Amino acid sequence: MRYPLRLVASCLFTVLATHAAEAWAPLCNGRDLTGWATWLGKPHASAELSGEPKDAKGNYTRPLGAARDPLGVFTVTAVDGQPAIRISGQIFGELRTRESFSNYHLRLQFKWGEKKWAPREKPETPRDSGLLYHVHAESGAEGRTWSRSTELQIQERDVGDLYAIGSFIFVRSKLRSGTGNGTTKAVYDYEPKGAWNAFAQVPGQDGRCVKQPDNERPTGEWNTVELICFGEDSIHIVNGKVVMRLHRTLRIDTPTPQTVTSGPLILQSEGAEIFYRGIELRPITAMPAEWAEK
Repeated sequence: MRYPLRLVASCLFTVLATHAAEAWAPLCNGRDLTGWATWLGKPHASAELSGEPKDAKGNYTRPLGAARDPLGVFTVTAVDGQPAIRISGQIFGELRTRESFSNYHLRLQFKWGEKKWAPREKPETPRDSGLLYHVHAESGAEGRTWSRSTELQIQERDVGDLYAIGSFIFVRSKLRSGTGNGTTKAVYDYEPKGAWNAFAQVPGQDGRCVKQPDNERPTGEWNTVELICFGEDSIHIVNGKVVMRLHRTLRIDTPTPQTVTSGPLILQSEGAEIFYRGIELRPITAMPAEWAEK
């Protein structure tokens, strides 16, 4: 059967357009932090910074703020023969994309460094960072260190957890046995067949849901983290395994709650050296079939 040339061309255009729409694009050029903005909070008293005001006890009194990074907390370097963003962790703060995203599939790799900083320098304190998405507040707004958002936790032994940072979100989950009995804090674990529970940082709750299963590699190895956001749904994926499905982020800093389906991305500096590489994103027009809920 012969098809009209116009029909063939139309089909080819559709295929090419779809392919282009789903192509991966890097979010870091491997040379510098073009496309990203920095913001740093109050340095710990142990940091040596000339000209920054301190109180009588020797504590710094104000955040460093935007585009001020005198200690080189955020840099681009080479690790294991590839370019990577290094976050020293020395000062709490954020590395934020200048662009906002909706309906996307993000993937990146991370690896812990050696250095840890006060107040999280003790050997037993887990190394910590985080990927914040659906960010819906300016850096430092309301005096907050972490902007209102949804967090895919990146912390030793906890990669993939949820923290609802100044927001409200739903996850199928169950109360961990032996918790929330009046003497211990309630801990909820992700459970694909569980009841829908709401998570928020409100009095008595830390807004956390624990990922299941644990698919993190040992400290010192590269881990691959993926985040899929489509419509009101999002998925946390660690080393190729879904560890949590989430639904409907709501902002709670408005007169009435509003659904959030877009926003910039943030990588946290939170007391530990960490390297991020291969940060790339593709727009999607549907939930990818391989990750759709069965």
